[in-house]
Amino acid sequence: MKQLFITVCTALLLNFGSVAAENTNVLFLICDDLNCDIGSYGHPQVRTPNIDRLAKRGVRFERAYCQYPLCGPSRASFMTGLYPDQSLIHRNAILIRKHLPDVVTMSQHFKNHGYDATRIGKIYHYNVPKDIGNDGHDDPASWSHTFNPRGRDKTDEAKVFTLRKGSYGGTLSWLAADGTDEEQTDGIAATEAAKRLEQFAKKKQPFFMAVGLYRPHTPFVAPKNYFEMYPLEKIVVPTMPKGYLDTLPAAARKTITRKREQVNLKDSLAREAIQAYYASISFADAQVGRILEALDRTGLAKNTVVVFTSDHGYHMGEHGHYQKTTLFENAARVPLIIATPKMVTAGKATAMPVEMVDFYPTLAELCGLPLPKHLSGVSLAPTLRNLRATPRRDALTQYATGYSLYTGRYRYTEWGAKGSDGAELYDHTTDPTEMKNLAKKAAHKNTVTELSKRLHTRIAEANRKPNGIQQVRK
Repeated sequence: MKQLFITVCTALLLNFGSVAAENTNVLFLICDDLNCDIGSYGHPQVRTPNIDRLAKRGVRFERAYCQYPLCGPSRASFMTGLYPDQSLIHRNAILIRKHLPDVVTMSQHFKNHGYDATRIGKIYHYNVPKDIGNDGHDDPASWSHTFNPRGRDKTDEAKVFTLRKGSYGGTLSWLAADGTDEEQTDGIAATEAAKRLEQFAKKKQPFFMAVGLYRPHTPFVAPKNYFEMYPLEKIVVPTMPKGYLDTLPAAARKTITRKREQVNLKDSLAREAIQAYYASISFADAQVGRILEALDRTGLAKNTVVVFTSDHGYHMGEHGHYQKTTLFENAARVPLIIATPKMVTAGKATAMPVEMVDFYPTLAELCGLPLPKHLSGVSLAPTLRNLRATPRRDALTQYATGYSLYTGRYRYTEWGAKGSDGAELYDHTTDPTEMKNLAKKAAHKNTVTELSKRLHTRIAEANRKPNGIQQVRK
């Protein structure tokens, strides 16, 4: 009996050792201000061959949503695994430790379990382009190593065309740049990422490497050849029906009209802006391709989970709006592709609503790490194994005084306390572009009542105090 016990224990130890020697790594790739205007999501013009290839080896989530359509709050949310009402971060330029001094962030959790946690580029909030080349509003505790690329898009800033003199990041602005990809900030990031992957392969060091590309955030800067891919005469500018704004609550109307210089752009200027945005997407895609090529070349693809996403969506003329900060599909929805080694669901897609707050528990489970008690998201690992698994039924997004729920068929939004400042209801089966507000229609009264109840439940859940986490309200 004693000998049997020893034999069993030895086998278990050997098995554990073999698992430990084959840690599952994470390559987390995130663009800035990227909507779903990419090839694998069905866009008829934008060329993204590298992201499309990743989709063929992973699962594409067709309905993934940010929790706040603004860089700082969104990034703080998915990096902590908490909703914005829990992180207490509802605007840009806030360090996460101001409100959550003892939170263990997603990358920090991996670092605490023996991983090298490396950041290249923008993961937490940065003022773009002001903070390119420095730490921005980064969280040092989240990382083992960091690298801040700075390219000629920063040094050529004076050449950038902008709708408002001296304003770039929060204003439509663009530049068809001279030089090569490798001279741009994101090109330098891709070069560094490839170098780090080679080092990880040699050292056999488990890693969580997050690469945050700045494009297609304004200013839309990319080498000239990417602009040439999108002739101005072939650009389609979205239109808005007469009287449309009158169908919206005042709070919703404000979100799409607050930037006066970007409302009702003349057609020629709109075409240039959209061309520049598309060019920036294709440029970012090329850098993603360089990183994925290095992952394959080093042999690390066989035990690395790859995530590709954005921090929130983006309007390019839809609803008459340019940029983010609305509760419409254009700003709330993000691309999301997750590829795991030897996955049986590769090349497939799911329309299940998911949230960015789900990233943390998903990656922890995929890599065999324990789940911290403070997390508010759900793991998507079951869906990656079996597309019929649906751990979520809806997705919550908030902005300013509004909360919005996407259910698969409907988007329901309330502004003010329990809808005191108005509501919106859109039926995606008949109105996928969300242009016909049905909230006040008698035929949809029961639907509004039902969705309002569900929304209030979700809001309450998103406001619960995180387990074991100190919240500092100041």
